[in-house]
Amino acid sequence: MFPAPAPSPVENFDDTSNEEPEHPGVKPISSGPPTSSSNVSGDLDMSGHAAPPPKREILLWSTAADEELLYAKKEIVNAPLVTDDPDLYAPLFLNVSIFKRSYELMERLLKVFIYHDGAKPIFHSPELKGIYASEGWFMKLIEGNQNFVVRDPNRAHLFYLPYSSRQLEHNLYVPGSNTLEPLSIFVKNYIDMISAKFPYWNRTKGADHFFVACHDWGPYTTKLHDELRRNTIKALCNADLSEGVFIRGRDVSLPETFVRSPRRPLRDIGGKPATERSILAFFAGQMHGRVRPILLQYWGGKDTDMRIYGRLPRRITRRMNYVQHMKSSKYCICPMGYEVNSPRIVEAIYYECIPVIIADNFVLPFDDALDWSTFSVVVPEKDVPRLKEILLRIPESRYITMQSNVKKVQKHFLWHAKPVKYDIFHMILHSVWFSRVNQAQIQ
Repeated sequence: MFPAPAPSPVENFDDTSNEEPEHPGVKPISSGPPTSSSNVSGDLDMSGHAAPPPKREILLWSTAADEELLYAKKEIVNAPLVTDDPDLYAPLFLNVSIFKRSYELMERLLKVFIYHDGAKPIFHSPELKGIYASEGWFMKLIEGNQNFVVRDPNRAHLFYLPYSSRQLEHNLYVPGSNTLEPLSIFVKNYIDMISAKFPYWNRTKGADHFFVACHDWGPYTTKLHDELRRNTIKALCNADLSEGVFIRGRDVSLPETFVRSPRRPLRDIGGKPATERSILAFFAGQMHGRVRPILLQYWGGKDTDMRIYGRLPRRITRRMNYVQHMKSSKYCICPMGYEVNSPRIVEAIYYECIPVIIADNFVLPFDDALDWSTFSVVVPEKDVPRLKEILLRIPESRYITMQSNVKKVQKHFLWHAKPVKYDIFHMILHSVWFSRVNQAQIQ
């Protein structure tokens, strides 16, 4: 079950598509009935989703970190009103007062312990390039962090499981086998090992542990370990409510960021002003999944306002490449592929194009904090035939405001070699922190 590491396949990116070949025929392991949809108490719910109180967490023993979580929860519930913060644009947030207080407490209190067990390349080997780079960048930055990371696990509020779902695929998936069982067995054995070697997993049954996985298969590799699947905070790009793995309110929707150059992750950021964007809507990409063929069927080559392609034709790229199209479009269409997530959502934000998200059951990144209706459009899959009508119904003044908001929200999705306040690294960590605080029981 643990074959020698195989060489990673060569990634081949171009301007016509930001996707890699996937394995649509792979059969995930059945996990039985879906888990519950939420475990978050309503008093900290910034999103407005109805949520039952969390099940009482039984701790084998209590720590000072538990008391700090309870303190943080009370402080967040009673957050002072924020009226004019120069670093936080209030309309982007569901509740900017709660977010700011929670973020301040994270900066002041949060301590993370990172397990050192696990050999490279599956552990401690961040991959910083490609469409799965989010998990690698987070791993790199958290392992090099001195503000949040502690060596003493008894001080920790959170325990990070430093494995890469991308490296699991590279090194354990057997091409042509159409099964993820070797990957799931590997993950199960790892959790069994740390729970036998250390007491910290058993104290909360994994509820204060988290991992970060951007590969599509990330959720499915948890299915052989019940506590990992049900209790652990899973930060996943594939945040699909319909699969019975992602638990809204406990788990975290991880932004999928396509990094072309690890040395220059912010290369080409920006785009044309709102008034100079001549293309109504743009999409180009491979025909993965159920939505894209329908999108192409209704809009491919049938309307000059709707620049909808499969792979971007060479006759087009001679005049304007993929990135230039996004920089020149009002709306960038972001349909799901094989799974609900798409790197185009964050790409659209990078190029200051309003993302149009078509993926039923997808939990949007940072949905615990951000109000996506202020800078994006969500279209149900059934309404693809009405796509142009939906976009044209948006008043010009509303479009101008939304495009301005895209530019303002951009800083929350940017990777920096040295993390800065409110950037994507801190936003991911905050979502994990906020989830953990939500689980704390106020007596």
